[in-house]
Amino acid sequence: NQLSGSIPAELGQLTNLETLKLGSNQLSGSIPAELGQLTNLRYLDLRYNQLSGEIPSELGQLTNLGHLALLSNELSGSIPAELGQLTNLGNLELHHNELSGSIPSELGQLTNLQWLDLAGNQLSGEIPSELGQLTNLYELDLANNQLSGSIPASLGQLTNLKKLILYGNELSGSIPSELGQLANLELLYLHGNNLSGCIPASLRAISDNTLDRLGLSFCE
Repeated sequence: NQLSGSIPAELGQLTNLETLKLGSNQLSGSIPAELGQLTNLRYLDLRYNQLSGEIPSELGQLTNLGHLALLSNELSGSIPAELGQLTNLGNLELHHNELSGSIPSELGQLTNLQWLDLAGNQLSGEIPSELGQLTNLYELDLANNQLSGSIPASLGQLTNLKKLILYGNELSGSIPSELGQLANLELLYLHGNNLSGCIPASLRAISDNTLDRLGLSFCE
């Protein structure tokens, strides 16, 4: 049976809890700030519910957390900068909510992060250059937001990156030649932006890409 109603704040008293999976239910209301007291928690999954309100900044106290999945809810407000304190985090999945504001530069402190998915929100502002510090990252998905400015050249430092998905934003300027240093890149989606200039020839080798949809030629 599916659970419904709100998440009880009393869960925050289960201080020895290491895993909390409440995904794919009919939970509504806000995420209790009391969950920030679960300092032994390693896995928090609240995906596919109808949760609303802001992401509590108190979740930044869960320093043992390795996986945070809040995707496919109705969460709003900004992404708390305090999430940058979760230095053991390997997966951060916040996609398909109603989050707004800028991407916190503090997320660049999550050096163990392998998967960062913020797609399908209403995020604006520039992509922080600090994301180039996430050298263990293999997927970065920021698609279908309202991000502007240029693609940071620092993303060329993500040497383990396999998927870079930035389509459906308002990005402008030229594609950084530094992206050609991403020898492990297998998927590159940049369409639906306002990019200009030419495409670095080194990106031709990427097997799954939408470069032909940019209306740009390759650099000589």
